[in-house]
Amino acid sequence: MTKKRVALALILFAYALSAWAAAPGAYSFGIGPVQSSTELARRWIPILRHLSAATGYELQFQTARNIPTFQTDMVAGTFDFAFINPYHYLQSHDSSGYMAFAREKNGALVGIVVVRKGAAVNGMSQLRGLTVAFPAPNALAATWLPMNELRARRIAVTPHYVNSMESVYLSVARGLFPAGGGEMRTFDALAPETRDQLKIIWRAEPLPPFAFVAHPRVPKDVVERVQAAMLDMASHPETMALLRAVNLAGVQKASDADYNAFRKMNITPPSIP
Repeated sequence: MTKKRVALALILFAYALSAWAAAPGAYSFGIGPVQSSTELARRWIPILRHLSAATGYELQFQTARNIPTFQTDMVAGTFDFAFINPYHYLQSHDSSGYMAFAREKNGALVGIVVVRKGAAVNGMSQLRGLTVAFPAPNALAATWLPMNELRARRIAVTPHYVNSMESVYLSVARGLFPAGGGEMRTFDALAPETRDQLKIIWRAEPLPPFAFVAHPRVPKDVVERVQAAMLDMASHPETMALLRAVNLAGVQKASDADYNAFRKMNITPPSIP
C-alpha cells in the first residue's frame, strides 16, 4: 500500500471513529474507582444495561485508573453522566456545570477506619506513629475525614495510598497495614470473606450521599428519562437486586439545592503529605 493510501485509510478510520464516538443516543457513565475496574464493571454494567434498555439510550460504563484521575476527569467534564461524592460534585459543578439529578434513597456518606479483627489496635489513639492505608490523598470520606479526626486528636500517622477503597480493605485484612480509611457503603459491599476479617474502630458523622450527575451537554429530556428509569428500579425485585449489588437501597430525585447544606459545612482537605 502506498504512503498516500495509508494516509487516506488513517484519515477515514479517524473519521469513522469520531463519528462512532459522537453517535447520537450513546452517553458515557463514569463510576469512581473505589474498587478494581473488573469488580466495578461486574456490579455496574448490569445496571447500565437495564437503564439503556429502559431509556433507549446507550449508557457506557467508564472509570479511571485511580481516584485522583477520576476526579480530574470530572473537573474536565469528561463524562456525560457520573456517580460522585458530594465534595467533588460541588467541584465539578463549579468547573464543568455538572448537575445532580438523583441520589441514593435515604443514603448518607460515612467515613470509617478499619483494622483487622484480633489485632492489637482497638482505637484511634493506638494508631499514633503507624502507617495507615488510604485510597488517595483527595478521597473525601476515606481519607479527609479520618485524617482530620486524627489531626484534631493530635495523632500523627504516615499515610500510604493504595488507589482504591477495596485495596485498603484487602491490605488491612491481609495484615499489610494495621489500619485503613474507608467508607461505609463500600465496606458493606465487600465480599463476606473480606468484610468478616475487619472491624470498624471509628465512624464519621454522616454527610450527604453520592450524587448521580449529568453534564450540561446532555439534553434535559435524556436526563429526565434516565432519572425516571433509575427511580423505577426499586419497584421491581429483579432491578432492586441490581441496586443492592452496588449497595444502594434505592434511588430518589435530587437537585443541586440538596447539596447547599454541604456547601455550608466548608469542608477543606487535611494537611497531609
